[in-house]
Amino acid sequence: MTKKEIKISSEFKAQTTKAIMSIIFFILTYVLMLVLAVGLTSLCIYGGIMLIAIRPMFITIALGIGLASLGVLVLIFLLKFIFKSHKVDRSHLFEITKEDEPELFDLIKNIVNQVGTTFPKKVYLSTDVNAAVFYDSSFWSMFLPVKKNLQIGLGLVNVVSKAELTAILSHEFGHFSQKTMKVGSYVYNVNQVIYNLLYDNESYDRLIQSWANVSGYFSIFVVLAVKIIEGVQSILRLVYEIVNKSYMGLSREMEFHADEIAASVTGFEPLKNSLLRMSIADHSFNYVLSFYDGKINSNQKSENLYKEHLFVMNFLAEDSNIKIENSLPKVTYEELNKFNKSKLVIKDQWASHPSTEDRIEMLEKTGMSSQETEFIPASKVFKNIIKTQKELTNKIFNNVQYQGEPISIPFEEFKNEYRNEFSKNSFSKIYNGYYDNKNPILFDINAAKSIKELVGIDEIFSDDMVDLVYTAIALQDDIETIKQIAEKAIPIKTFDYDGQKYKQKDSKELIENLDKELKLINDQIKQNDIRIFSFFKRIEQKAIDTPELENLYRDFFDFDKEFGTKYEPYIKLSNELQFVELTTPFDQIRSNFARIKPIEVKLKNGIKELLSDNRYQTVITKEIKDNFELYLSKQWQYFGNDKYFDNNLKIIFTAMNNYAFVLSRGYFLLKKRLLDYQKEILKTTHNNLYSA
Repeated sequence: MTKKEIKISSEFKAQTTKAIMSIIFFILTYVLMLVLAVGLTSLCIYGGIMLIAIRPMFITIALGIGLASLGVLVLIFLLKFIFKSHKVDRSHLFEITKEDEPELFDLIKNIVNQVGTTFPKKVYLSTDVNAAVFYDSSFWSMFLPVKKNLQIGLGLVNVVSKAELTAILSHEFGHFSQKTMKVGSYVYNVNQVIYNLLYDNESYDRLIQSWANVSGYFSIFVVLAVKIIEGVQSILRLVYEIVNKSYMGLSREMEFHADEIAASVTGFEPLKNSLLRMSIADHSFNYVLSFYDGKINSNQKSENLYKEHLFVMNFLAEDSNIKIENSLPKVTYEELNKFNKSKLVIKDQWASHPSTEDRIEMLEKTGMSSQETEFIPASKVFKNIIKTQKELTNKIFNNVQYQGEPISIPFEEFKNEYRNEFSKNSFSKIYNGYYDNKNPILFDINAAKSIKELVGIDEIFSDDMVDLVYTAIALQDDIETIKQIAEKAIPIKTFDYDGQKYKQKDSKELIENLDKELKLINDQIKQNDIRIFSFFKRIEQKAIDTPELENLYRDFFDFDKEFGTKYEPYIKLSNELQFVELTTPFDQIRSNFARIKPIEVKLKNGIKELLSDNRYQTVITKEIKDNFELYLSKQWQYFGNDKYFDNNLKIIFTAMNNYAFVLSRGYFLLKKRLLDYQKEILKTTHNNLYSA
């Protein structure tokens, strides 16, 4: 498809103007601070010299040097970013050349010619589901031309067609195909400068600390310098917000613009199809990685991660009734948003990328449709894709520390293990996803037994009832978000709800109305849960000699009522222990650890209950049990001699995480036991629409 001339949108121009103005604002602010810093430095040096000249002696010399250093330290702080290089970590990348992959390089050459940009300096393969154009950035890259590098994720190649890969790479090169796109690079670098001055101060902190340690006299002026720098940083934070918001707004327009360039090369359909597939592709790849994380202790690894990735993705697609076309899931827009019932729309000024929905909408508006129908897997572009997949698989596992020599799991064995794990962690299809993200709501079991209403399984687990469940979930999430807006935790002035614009001051009234709506929906769901119980109870009475349904429901309800109380020590300790990740005064550290002791007592009592409760025995592995027993074996000290005891902290954090896992897993298994029992008693009837 021939590339069409892409016009810059009015919104893109507006965001570009905002970005340029933010750069100018930064420059003016910075130059003013620099001029003042130079003036301060001159005065301090002059004052230091005069102090020494008046009466040369040790104290005046020390004070004079210290005074002179005050201005110098402030000036160094404002200039230190010039010498900072932002290197890209390439240890995870695998460089390839035209000799390695001639067809891929021909494809890239064709794309850069159509897009109107330059060929990348280097081409790398990565292991993940991604593609990107990147370059090493520094202050000087704003003034000197910098060659870009291309990164292609093999996980991405694994899940797209050749046309889709072409569209994705066209999008990446599209970021650098127009002169106006250079503004994004300028904003990025200005952003990096401000970030360096605000947060990247580790080496500078070491410098001033070393200078302060030379003499107590010097430390006086170091403290003053720090106070001045804190004032500078408070100004820069305001500038940072302005520049960053401008950059994010421009970045979103850059994405739309690059998408349009990709559409001009391939038509909008290939990029749209790949965008729709990315969520399930990412999820599948992360699952495979997680699967092998659990195999480290047994010294097992993968021979070809990408073969397993493709299997998992298609398995999940088939399970979700997503059509498989040319060995890839054909995800539709409706399937992408199947369970998204939110009516809340907030313009996220800090988002660097538009939503997938917005990108697809803008792509379709281009009207650039492709006439190409031939399907070619992206992997066909590679000379020997299996060899390449295995090489990158080995690259992943070479970084893993095994206790012994790792052994590869055969593909068939992986498939069987995955199917078994999936079965253990999912609910029967008869529920139509009704219970995937909800639990049975508490009701009066004795009262429910007297209900005579006759319903069929297709009614109680209908699409309408499942939609009602996800509407309630979305409504609850929307209410929580609007509460944050009302409390100004989310700093926005306006938002849209159900197509209507609201101001921040209107939030409380809207919350009251939504709370009423949520209550009505939850009442409907509760009534349906009662009908579900009644439905299965009638089947059980007719077909089962030793009924268990009531006991299973009672056990679940009892567990549900006490779950929050049991989980509370984990939540409280997680919150209370956040200070260990921050710079905290020693006295405060000791006070904090003293404060958590009563919570630790509750955690230990909770762990003891888990160890003695038969419901958790299948969940508590030997490793978890050993960790629990180690934590319970003594009163651990986490801080002393002005330093943390890292090994002891690891013990408590491991115990906390294991405790949360066992509780949550026990909850899930109790729910699954109930739902599996209902499925089994349903098998005793031949008619899915049971009636008494």
